[in-house]
Order: sequence, then structure tokens, then C-alpha cells
Amino acid sequence: MSYLTVEKKANIFKEFGGSEKNTGSIEAQVALLTERITGISAHMKQNKKDFASNRGLMKMVGQRKRLLSYLSKTNLSGYRALIEKLGLRK
Repeated sequence: MSYLTVEKKANIFKEFGGSEKNTGSIEAQVALLTERITGISAHMKQNKKDFASNRGLMKMVGQRKRLLSYLSKTNLSGYRALIEKLGLRK
């Protein structure tokens, strides 16, 4: 599994949160979770019986879903821009 490096996290926060220090913004948190989810999903394709990682993956997906739900209620245009940028919906 490829872990997120400090530089990669800083890039995600800069791109989605506005600055490297803005780690608490909803957009940056969703982008970080999406990056982690894609990495673990690739791991799960090779290791189908890794149930501990699967549980962690499901928890991250649920957390991202809750954050996106909150964002859609508070800032609909930001929500639409974020899912378009991340490519979450088909």
C-alpha cells in the first residue's frame, strides 16, 4: 500500500483547502479521504481476504459520505465543484 507522504498531503491541502495550513476545510478533508480510499481500494483488489483493511475502507467511505452530505447542505455550489474535480459521481 502506498502511504501519503508529507509533500503529497501538503499538495492536497494547497489545492483543495486554499493553503497548506488549512487542513480543516471540508474540501481538503474529502480530497484526502478520497486519495486514501483509492489507495486502499487498489490494495483490496489484490488482497480480497484482508478484512481489517476492508473495515477501515468502509469507515473512510462513510466518513467521506458524511462530510459530502454536510457540504451539500451548507454550500451546494462548492459541493458540485468538488465532486466534479474529484470525479466522484458518474
